[in-house]
Amino acid sequence: MSRIVTAARRRCAGIVAAVSLYSLDPSIAHAQQSVAEQLPPVEVTRSDDQNRTRARAIGDGEAGRRRTAPDGAPSGTGSSGSGNEAAAGNGGIVGAATTVITAADIAHAPSQTLAEIIATQVPGAQITTFYGGPIGAKTSVDLRGFGAFATANTLVLVNGRRLNDIDMAQVDLSTIPLNAIERIEITRGNSGAVLYGDNAVGGVINIVTKNGVGGPPVTARIEAGFGSFNTRLGNVSAAINSGPWSTSFYGNAVRTDGYRDNNRYSQENGVGNLNYTTPGLTAFLTVTADNQELRLPGGRTVDPSIGVDELATNRRGTSTPFNYANQQGFGATAGFTKTLVNGVDLIVDGGVRDKKQQSAFFSSPAPVPAFFTSTYVDADLTTWSITPRLSVKSLLFGMPSQVLTGVDYYDASFQQNRGAGQGLAPWHNYDLRQRTVAGYIQHTLGVAPTTDISYGVRVQNTNLSARDNFDPAAPFNADIGALPLRTDETQYALHLGAEHRLNDTVALFGRVARAFRTPDVDERVSSGPSFDPFFNPLPQTFQLKTQTSQDIEGGLRIRGGGLQMQSSLYLMDLANEIHFNPILFYNTNLDPTRRYGSETSVSYRINDALLVRSGMAYTRAVFREGVWAGNDVPLVSRYTASAGLTWKICQNYLVLDATARFWSERRMDNDQAGTQKPIPANGTIDLKLSGQYERYFWSLSVSNVLNALYYDYAVASAFTDGRFSAYPLPGRTYLLKAGATF
Repeated sequence: MSRIVTAARRRCAGIVAAVSLYSLDPSIAHAQQSVAEQLPPVEVTRSDDQNRTRARAIGDGEAGRRRTAPDGAPSGTGSSGSGNEAAAGNGGIVGAATTVITAADIAHAPSQTLAEIIATQVPGAQITTFYGGPIGAKTSVDLRGFGAFATANTLVLVNGRRLNDIDMAQVDLSTIPLNAIERIEITRGNSGAVLYGDNAVGGVINIVTKNGVGGPPVTARIEAGFGSFNTRLGNVSAAINSGPWSTSFYGNAVRTDGYRDNNRYSQENGVGNLNYTTPGLTAFLTVTADNQELRLPGGRTVDPSIGVDELATNRRGTSTPFNYANQQGFGATAGFTKTLVNGVDLIVDGGVRDKKQQSAFFSSPAPVPAFFTSTYVDADLTTWSITPRLSVKSLLFGMPSQVLTGVDYYDASFQQNRGAGQGLAPWHNYDLRQRTVAGYIQHTLGVAPTTDISYGVRVQNTNLSARDNFDPAAPFNADIGALPLRTDETQYALHLGAEHRLNDTVALFGRVARAFRTPDVDERVSSGPSFDPFFNPLPQTFQLKTQTSQDIEGGLRIRGGGLQMQSSLYLMDLANEIHFNPILFYNTNLDPTRRYGSETSVSYRINDALLVRSGMAYTRAVFREGVWAGNDVPLVSRYTASAGLTWKICQNYLVLDATARFWSERRMDNDQAGTQKPIPANGTIDLKLSGQYERYFWSLSVSNVLNALYYDYAVASAFTDGRFSAYPLPGRTYLLKAGATF
């Protein structure tokens, strides 16, 4: 392989020399760019802003283990390469399994969807996709096997601030422009609950965005693309720096007809930043906005008992030609970091997020309001927050120490109208308000030159009031109002972790932790029996118990030369896990469940031109008590694997990137009993050729090269054995992009 790469680079040198003769700038030094430069051009800034992440390292890698805490690097900045596991001591929560995905990794990825990029870089990460498409609208990421409820058990952050809302609507990763991301920090397991609160059961995904600070006075980047299914997209970014001030903007827009009938999709996203940076004070203002219009093709029905197989006869068709779901979002966050004395920083930030959603569902082939066959939902969720904290980095009895302590306050108001059709009086007018107040402290201590420990606790109080302003006279009403609810509950999270470096190459790590997840408002809206044994409607109750989890994990990291490896084993026991009962049509707390498994990732840089990587995981999610004891939790594959390479065939003028994913079969949604045919195992291979010359760059991506006809989500009938509805995904697709920097 090395001889092939060397020969390719020699041929590349000849090509570069020939191109230089015709270049407007004949400088050979300019033409032969450093092979270490990534492609396409990305604007990566190393930020020391405490607002962007709470997980902090206390050392700086292999050197300086006994240096004082203020010299510690931000989480993840010490990594290099592609699909990196955080090196020992270089970031994240001590004792936890952590992966860092850089902006360069994202730029190289053949996939254009953030969820698929995470799935190919993070061992054990599984995804569920309903609609396909170039940026994966509504695709969920599942860390450690939660299936249909993955989005409620994976906490997503942007710059250390929660994106998970109190409703069930998942965090749609497609609303975050890829060109705005500096890095993604993934912490697997529940240790992030101390720093960030509930939902951090399976893991935490912290997306750190670029802010343009420290760059040239003026920079800009534009990109356009065209692909399969009449897909058109555009990306733009710009940054201006002047003295202590900087401002930046990142935006994207996409339109596509989609793979299936009634699968049209359009979206616009934007992120704007204003920053003020001085040695003792930094301040920022970030504004985000997104608009999404999505048509819902629904599932394809398979029922052997009546000879129906729409997956075979009309894979791309739809039975719901008028269903849709639209969303508009706006957010603003402002804050500052003030150095009080050397090593002591006060960080104060707060913000507001508003999300509006409209959706229509028609079970009949015509968009006509009717009893039982049509629903129109109009919802508005507004969340205010303030999260002050104090970071203290010092020497404690000669040991490097970091204490992070703070208060989180969130106030969320949710209103939802639900009726038979748009413009008609709604049956239900749900009004819920939830306030959470939490205090936390986490202490990281270098107890020896080769050993770090971390421990922390969070106490969180959640106050909820909910009522249903029900209108029994509303058109086409066949329901009954819910009973009001007022609750006040206090929960806690714990973390204890340790890491020991046997030498400069090998480190051992381990942790134990406790976390919790409070029920979201949609789960409460659909809680309590809907019908009595004679199918008479019963009032819903909003009442569900809080889910709790207890984790233990241990593993090792190896880092030496071009090799990086991380492997871990984990065990998680859960109580009161929340799930939907498909027979009685309401949410309930399950009997105790368990997750356990192993995750391993390896990357190896053969030379400056060639990087290879792989990951594999065994994930077991089972019911450990009750009528389903020993059965698999639906929608969780036991085995997953990924592989990839980046080959600079001709420096940055021609680069090949390839990724592959494999997943084993999984039980369908609703099949807790394990009696239905499982979703088949499958895999995909994606390729990308890209190049850059001076300020211009291009790429051609081919997804699902082998044209696998697959689906990763299906829901089994609760009444007819063998009947299910599946959501087929596209076969081979293409995307061509080109752009320039200024």
